[in-house]
Amino acid sequence: MRLAATTAASAPVKRWTPDTSLRDGMRRAYAAVDELRHYEMGHMSAPMAVDRATTVEEAVTFMFVHCKLAPEPDAALHGILAPLMSAAQALKADPKKVGAVADMRAAIAHYPQYFNDPGWDRPAPVEHVMHDEP
Repeated sequence: MRLAATTAASAPVKRWTPDTSLRDGMRRAYAAVDELRHYEMGHMSAPMAVDRATTVEEAVTFMFVHCKLAPEPDAALHGILAPLMSAAQALKADPKKVGAVADMRAAIAHYPQYFNDPGWDRPAPVEHVMHDEP
């Protein structure tokens, strides 16, 4: 079963400004999910994929604990983070569920619809790392 970020609230007319914890946590989650594209292509080991899924879980937990938002943006954020966490947990539980990576990517794709995060659309610096060791 594929999970999608369908529980996110309707996009606001004006996007909300994320706090520092939200910006940092989303960037960590995004970086880990971006690296998982190598797993989707068969260029990353299962233990490394589980490590990246753990990084996503940790980033989501960090955001749940540290983000301080008003009720409306907080509800929208939960609609993004819950499916993101669920997909990360699914990949950790069964690394053969490669489709969970697409589910994580789909959840993160909702973030810029709700939050005005300067720099989100700028690509992160590319650093090539070996993908055969955790």
